[in-house]
Amino acid sequence: MNEPVKIVVVYQSLLGIYGDHGNGTVLTKRLVWRGIDAELVTVEPGRPVPDDGAVYLLGGGEDLAQIAAVRELKADGGLFRALDRGAVLFAVCAGYQICGRSFTVGDHDEVMEGLGLLDVTTRRGPRRAVGEILTRWERPDGSTSLITGFENHGGYTTLGPDARPFAQVELGVGNCGDGTEGAVQGRVIGSYPHGPNLPRNPALADHLLELALGTELGPLPNARISAELDELRRQRIAVARHSRNLAEDTRWLGERE
Repeated sequence: MNEPVKIVVVYQSLLGIYGDHGNGTVLTKRLVWRGIDAELVTVEPGRPVPDDGAVYLLGGGEDLAQIAAVRELKADGGLFRALDRGAVLFAVCAGYQICGRSFTVGDHDEVMEGLGLLDVTTRRGPRRAVGEILTRWERPDGSTSLITGFENHGGYTTLGPDARPFAQVELGVGNCGDGTEGAVQGRVIGSYPHGPNLPRNPALADHLLELALGTELGPLPNARISAELDELRRQRIAVARHSRNLAEDTRWLGERE
């Protein structure tokens, strides 16, 4: 009998203030809907991070939570062992930042060492990035898919030569206003959008699962669920684009005044 596919949410109490636990829920559901046994595990600080998971998830949090998470993860070592054996890590916002080489915290922008899983650095930006974000992600097969979400971050992230952008920004700030969003390095993906991200973007959820399992999953067997998800995506993309047009109109009126 095959073991269930293990989806691991890491340190929900530290890095889960934006509902990012939903990323774990949707990954588990999309496996179960296909008849694949899956197990959702939430690991809190002080408990060992299992090294036999398929996909690991880090979410958003505040400065002190970032510091605590880095300290705990380095001391535990389970996440590093899991990645060494081929697991996938999807990290959102603060989780994305701590995966880098360094990030800053506090009013004095103290530089903290990250986990070193992504060749990125994060520093305080000139303005906080808040609002709907819409990006275009190039899938492994060369096709593209829109990624919708909500960004809320004061840190701006720049990529080094070993990481590549995850997506290109159509609406929003993304990494640092340079037109890129997120970073990919090996089987580690960092991205800023909340929402949670994966329920809003089913193609990305399936990509993470396929990357972890090493096989193509194919469409969901339930056509009704697929149709409902497609309609929700259509509405979210429309709202994001409307928000952009509204912001542009408001700026134009301000210039006229």
